[in-house]
Amino acid sequence: MEVTNNTNTTSLTNGPAGTNPNGVLGKDDFLKLLLVQLKYQDPTEPMDSDKILSQTSQLAALEASTNTNKALEELTASLGNSLQFSTIAAIGKIADTGSNAIVVEEGTGTEFQLYFSQDVSSGTINILDSNGNTVDSIALSTTDKGVQDFTWDGKVNGEPVEDGLYYVTANYNDASGNNHETRVGTYPIESVRFEEGEALVKLGSSYVPLDSIKEIYEG
Repeated sequence: MEVTNNTNTTSLTNGPAGTNPNGVLGKDDFLKLLLVQLKYQDPTEPMDSDKILSQTSQLAALEASTNTNKALEELTASLGNSLQFSTIAAIGKIADTGSNAIVVEEGTGTEFQLYFSQDVSSGTINILDSNGNTVDSIALSTTDKGVQDFTWDGKVNGEPVEDGLYYVTANYNDASGNNHETRVGTYPIESVRFEEGEALVKLGSSYVPLDSIKEIYEG
């Protein structure tokens, strides 16, 4: 955009220190520049009307772009709020993290949690290796429904197992003799917490990011 009077143009764009630290011109700045051009144009060589129309069109396009960006920001904020409300609605449903793995270090035991949808009358917890082979089993006696804590000593026949990932599943019968299955990584969502815009859901005794959950379904 041409300006014939450099001194006057500078006074518009270089205002007090800190007023435009990034040197970004908005639609109002462009309008001011256009008016300055018209005011200080050479009377013997007035600005071409086509150039004025072109600059006016650019100004209109800039304003439209600004309005579009503002609308997108408002839409993004609205979608974020909707996602938060959707997360809250998931409280009480069952979340599946997609993995039933526990980490075991050689020579040490490990703690884990299992969720039972019914009171347990009897059953078995199975510890599997990475090949799906059962390396150890823990008998289940009468246990209340809900999330329960368990400990595996990390040993088979008294010998420590190797470091690595092991997998936990359980089969159990309720008081009516009906069979059920459960595993590590499947728990009811007890509550939702928001930290710096990120949704965290409480599964068992831990809070995990919402995006770490693979599936949510009715219990």
